[in-house]
Formats: sequence, structure tokens, C-alpha cells
Amino acid sequence: MNYLKIKEIYRFIFQSYDKPFLQKHIEKIIEMDTFLPYSSTFFCITNTQDLSFEFISKNYKASLGLNPNELKENGMRYFWNRIHPDDVDAWLKALNKLMEFTLNEIPVEKRQDASYTWNFRFKNAQNVFVNIVQNTTPLIFDSENKPIIGLAHYTVLHPDVKLDITASAKLLNDKQEYETIYFDSFSQKLLHDGVTNRERDIIRLLILDKSSKEISEKLNISPHTVDTHRRNILKKLEISSTGELVGILKLNPHWL
Repeated sequence: MNYLKIKEIYRFIFQSYDKPFLQKHIEKIIEMDTFLPYSSTFFCITNTQDLSFEFISKNYKASLGLNPNELKENGMRYFWNRIHPDDVDAWLKALNKLMEFTLNEIPVEKRQDASYTWNFRFKNAQNVFVNIVQNTTPLIFDSENKPIIGLAHYTVLHPDVKLDITASAKLLNDKQEYETIYFDSFSQKLLHDGVTNRERDIIRLLILDKSSKEISEKLNISPHTVDTHRRNILKKLEISSTGELVGILKLNPHWL
């Protein structure tokens, strides 16, 4: 996906209608950054109207080895170009779903209490794609009550860590504790479109440790038909055994 396409989708997700004032937020965060220790977590103030970074903390360079001036000067275009190409589609889908959920499910008066998390792979100064988990808390909303200015924390994890691309939203409850109100995975689904609805039914019963005979009784089909479906499923998914399939899906139930 090229930059112009990313920009078009990103602007659609975060389309806003006025110019907020955030100088006081920046002043306070710069003051805080002076006292924080070096670590593998950095933070920025993100501006989705201007596609810019209003502030970048000192740990950006410490975590990634990259020059913060390049990020400040080139904004989100520079940032997007360093996201792993295989993650861009899923990352944009995650952002879009989070925005849809916010506008449709979170009351206007509660949106300032929301916090959002997602992840992606990002190329550091050594051209290695490390994992980044981003948590963003909205600071300012536009006239349509859409979050557009955020305080984003980025935690950098080792490249060998295997992570599905996921997104979640949390909301402060009456006890001032965050509760997860939305979660989804946007990585490639194991059960792609080539798997039929009947095959999905069989897979779900296999996960419950049902035998071919039990599955046939449940679905009103012959055991021979169940076995044929099982062979077809393994062939389509390029998996060697039913046990392997069941093990994978028990560890990753969202793939269903």
C-alpha cells in the first residue's frame, strides 16, 4: 500500500472539523519528560489533523536509534513508511474499527475516559522490524467529539516476539479502574474464505474434542462425510493433522 493510499484512509478515519489548542498540554509533557529515566518506552503527542507529532520524548532515540528531528519534520508520513508493509492493512483496519466503536458505543461524556491500544512492527535504525505496542489516550476532541489529539505511549519489544495485530479500548469505571470494552484481532485469519461454513462447524466441534461419530450425529451427516471434510480442511490449511489444527485454534480462538 503506497503512502497516498495510507494518507487517504488515515484522513478518512480521523476526519475532523476544527483546530484545537494544545500548547498547555505540550508544556506540561515537556516538563515531565525532563525528569523521566531512559527506557524502552517513548511517548509523543500526536495530531491527526496535521498528520504531525507535536512532541517526541527523548526515549524515541534511546528505544529505536532514530533521529527525532526527522520524525518531527516529516510527521506521520515518515512514521508510516517505517511500519512493516505486511502490517499496514491490519493496522488501518484496527484504527478504523476503534474509531467506529468510539463514535457508536462510547457516550460523548465518557470519551475523555477512554484509552486505546494496538500494535505493529516498526523498522528501527538498524533496519530491524521490532514490535511496538502503542497506547493512546485522547487529549482533545473536535467539534464532533471525535478524538484527534492524543498522548501516545510506544513500548518497544524484541523482534523475535510473535504478536497478532490486535486493538482494544478501555474505559475508566466508577472505581477509576480501566475495563476492557472492546477487543479484536486483525492478523491474517487462519480460517480464510476458502473454508466453508460446514467445515467451520466441524472445526468448532473438533475443538470440543468430539469424534467423527459425535460430529456426524450433531450435524446429521454420515461419519464418512465428516472424515472427508476433515481431510479437505487439513489440505486447505496446509496442516498435517487434526491435532495440530486443534492445538493452534485453542491457543488462538479469535481465528475462528
